[in-house]
Amino acid sequence: MTESLIGFLILLGLILVRVPIAFAMAAVGGIGFALLRGWEPAWSMTGQVAFDTTLSYSLSVIPLFIFMGNILASSGVAHGLFAAADRLFGKMRGGLAMASVLSCGGFAAVCGSSLATAATMSKVAMPSMRKFGYQDSLATGSIAAGGTLGILIPPSVILIIYGLMTETNIAKLFIAGVIPGLFGVLFYLLAVMVAVRLKPDLAPEQEEQEPMNRADVIGVFSVIGLFLFIMIGIYGGFFTPTEAAGMGAAAALVIALVLRSLTPGTFFTALLDSIRTTAMIFAVIIGAELFTNFINLAGLPDALTEIVVDAEMSPWIVIGLIVVIYLILGCVLESLSMILLTVPVFYPLMYELEFANELLQDPENALIWFAIVVVVATEISLITPPVGMNVFVLKGVLRDVPLATIFKGVLPFWIADIIRLALLILVPSLSLWLVTAM
Repeated sequence: MTESLIGFLILLGLILVRVPIAFAMAAVGGIGFALLRGWEPAWSMTGQVAFDTTLSYSLSVIPLFIFMGNILASSGVAHGLFAAADRLFGKMRGGLAMASVLSCGGFAAVCGSSLATAATMSKVAMPSMRKFGYQDSLATGSIAAGGTLGILIPPSVILIIYGLMTETNIAKLFIAGVIPGLFGVLFYLLAVMVAVRLKPDLAPEQEEQEPMNRADVIGVFSVIGLFLFIMIGIYGGFFTPTEAAGMGAAAALVIALVLRSLTPGTFFTALLDSIRTTAMIFAVIIGAELFTNFINLAGLPDALTEIVVDAEMSPWIVIGLIVVIYLILGCVLESLSMILLTVPVFYPLMYELEFANELLQDPENALIWFAIVVVVATEISLITPPVGMNVFVLKGVLRDVPLATIFKGVLPFWIADIIRLALLILVPSLSLWLVTAM
């Protein structure tokens, strides 16, 4: 255990001096493994991990869903979603901010990426909110928070990676994320209502609404249809989650062609962005796998389990401590790295603490519930200072808005997220009801 703790400290030190986390995890994991077992086994393990990861059939779902999201991002459906959501909330005070949250949730449902959702919706929603006199804090806060829904509402790349790491059924993870995702949208809408009620000057009365054209209407129905196509295909037994990614990518191409938004330039850009993002994710996965092999060899998961069992700690206290660790790590790590770094250490506790008997009646349900708790905690990290990846994405798009203004704007949504996380922990059936109903 001592070796793994030293490894964690060295890893955090490398991250603080801005070594890319993929290379930091690979270096610490590879060298640590070599010091424990020898250099020849370490080189062999490194080569095998890189080979198995890059040729993994299960991981092929990642580039396909990323490509689907990038095609949709360039197809113009985001404006249709925003205009339709604006029609729904009418002329309510703060209606455009609520429309931003709802359209972010809809776009995230077929995009699967929080960062892509935040970047795309900032270009669509921000001009309208500025036009009608919304303060930048509420406008950017609603977009940054709404973008976090992308890692929970299926199809979610984070849930896919969690499922592959823990050998949990990905289809069950997807369906488990639906109700918590809807709760996220609802709580964000309530956060807007409370914010504009306490401070009316955040959002003036709105007399006009976003216009909708024929392409917007087609885009809205296309997004709804694509989401249903993927979900019905998976749960109707027509194709696996991996096959669903390929079908979804093909369907996104058809949608873009119907909307006449796909040009050689946009197609090449979507393809290039997908390649870059996939390469980054695979590099982080390889680094995390090397680091995981090191800490498993050093005995950290077993040692943690032994400490918790010997102390006879309540499962609720253990989960509370894990959530606190995630919220702290979220201040310095981005979501994917945090999941890959921590899940191998924490998920074995779901078996050893006998959550199946005490809380959820089934070991697999314990892993599914834990996945939702972890992802929601990770969502919070996306808008938590000083890192807050979604906040920095918005800052990159909206260079004239101070970083402090965006962090101020996300505060009501951050509070709403903390309440939602507590509710999901205390009432596991919110995450598992659809799973058991299926």
